[in-house]
Amino acid sequence: MGKPIIEFKNVTKRFRLFRGEGQRIIFLFNRNVKCRKKVAVDNVSFSINKGERVAIIGKNGAGKTTILKMITGVCYPTEGEIKVRGKLSAIQELQVGFDSEFTGRENIWFRCQLYGMTDDEIREIEQEVIDFAELGYYIDQPVRTYTNGMRMKLGFAINVSLKPEVIIADEVLSVGDAPFKKKCLKKIRKLTEKDNITFLFVTHTSGTAKKFCERGIFLQDGKIIFDGDIEKAIELYKESISDKKKIQETETKDDEVSLVDQQVLEERAGNSTEEYDGMGGYYGTNDSQNYEGLF
Repeated sequence: MGKPIIEFKNVTKRFRLFRGEGQRIIFLFNRNVKCRKKVAVDNVSFSINKGERVAIIGKNGAGKTTILKMITGVCYPTEGEIKVRGKLSAIQELQVGFDSEFTGRENIWFRCQLYGMTDDEIREIEQEVIDFAELGYYIDQPVRTYTNGMRMKLGFAINVSLKPEVIIADEVLSVGDAPFKKKCLKKIRKLTEKDNITFLFVTHTSGTAKKFCERGIFLQDGKIIFDGDIEKAIELYKESISDKKKIQETETKDDEVSLVDQQVLEERAGNSTEEYDGMGGYYGTNDSQNYEGLF
């Protein structure tokens, strides 16, 4: 087996959180300005080999998307080392990267040239992209006239036609209407199973993860909790969600009880014939009735 196609070694990513744009601008000139720091990814290490299909799962804020952005070079690690040995195609934010004044056809060329493809390579896949996107005569209309769904279809069609070695997807396998979604899923399956392309899928949808991936990396608070069989990873993820819901339900019940007690106290405090004894009880000024055990 050769070297891993994606490799993380003790990677940490911190973000600075500013109170506003003013503080951000001041920080550009004075690095001593104090600001909060958020550790999005905390000392993460893993490797992915060619042909593997891996799902990174976890709750919102677990660090999934940050890992993808570091793999694709959108941002860089604060500490550690990342190695990517292969041609990437990131199926993220599919509407980004188009020139709204260009036609769909011109944007195919524009995006592919940005990707480093030659004219001959672009001509080879041009019709394939057009057929897959199913835009009809709109392919020669300015992209500014497209709906969001049409832009996403074109973006997906371009990305899966680039003949990559690694496909990275971030919760975007549900593009367009039902028939087109089915077509997208079928295309991804063909690329990963028949063409031996590495597939890295970031999601918190366990059903889709099971369909495409045999390995799961479960993240929590920026740390890897589990890396192994997809079934086990999903089980741990669901348990973490279940535990959080139980805590929230308990806190809600406690809040409700506290609210009822507060209402009782306020009602009694409003009665002029009762006074608080300062020891958790009430006594009546006109009789000897006591109200104990309210706290």
